[in-house]
Amino acid sequence: MSGPPAPAERAIHVTEVGPRDGLQNENVVIPTHAKLAFIHGLVDAGVRQIEITSFVHPRWVPMMADAEEVFAGLERRPGVRYLALVPNVRGYERARAAGCDAVALFTAASEAFTKMNINATIDESLETFAAVAKRAHADGVAVRGYVSTVYACPFAGAIAPEAVIDVVERLFDLGCYEVSLGDTIGVATPSEVRRVVDVLGARFPLDRLVMHFHDTWGMAVANVAQSVELGLRRFDSSAGGLGGCPYARSATGNVATEDLLYLLDHLGYETGIDIDTVVAAAEGLARHLAHPLPSRVHKAWKGRVI
Repeated sequence: MSGPPAPAERAIHVTEVGPRDGLQNENVVIPTHAKLAFIHGLVDAGVRQIEITSFVHPRWVPMMADAEEVFAGLERRPGVRYLALVPNVRGYERARAAGCDAVALFTAASEAFTKMNINATIDESLETFAAVAKRAHADGVAVRGYVSTVYACPFAGAIAPEAVIDVVERLFDLGCYEVSLGDTIGVATPSEVRRVVDVLGARFPLDRLVMHFHDTWGMAVANVAQSVELGLRRFDSSAGGLGGCPYARSATGNVATEDLLYLLDHLGYETGIDIDTVVAAAEGLARHLAHPLPSRVHKAWKGRVI
């Protein structure tokens, strides 16, 4: 980048996905009170959109079995959107009964991945989501979309941008207010980010596209830097760098919220999120995990001397 961003371009919107995407693959039981402390700490840090759980069947994602309890214990703050992932109408009904007023729908640009992940074709998944979206809009519930395997699939290899365009367009047609573009197995590089953004940016407003990077090959922060240079201003991240994918075992965590904030601050962008408070929230959760947090900035921040 040639210089600091202009004032009107400095605002970056961060969606925290750690409580759902970050924790869904953990193999230890994390008590509900620890999840709630994590969520509340992240909101204290300044997060204004946060995905806190999913209403999937506990048999498939045991870590999310306490979705109702999470919502029951939530201390809602004004101006904060609390999202939950829902797989179908039944999941939507559970979410609504729990008091959820913003839901996320998850599909993929790869037929092979969609079949493995949710045992459906892309068309079938979108038919299911059409029914969910219809109910949601009638209820005044906000709907967010996810497209995974935007760059590559662990089963089918490289993904053509045209396949991504088709799914993104159909999610917008369902009334999604924004669509998150997932580098599910973390193989994207800045040049590939540019290629995909060039194609998608010609079809959709950049301010409705969200970049969702994983750090499997250490490229997540570089991809964020490339994205902001291209005009993207919306990102998903996970405190501590938690995350992965149950159907792509080589995939490591999401881009860490701490790493994202450190980069954006030094590039002159503003998120409204305090990194010290994020570190504290993630550190509190780490006591319940069976492994250290992968975020590089988290580790450095705890040990900094300046």
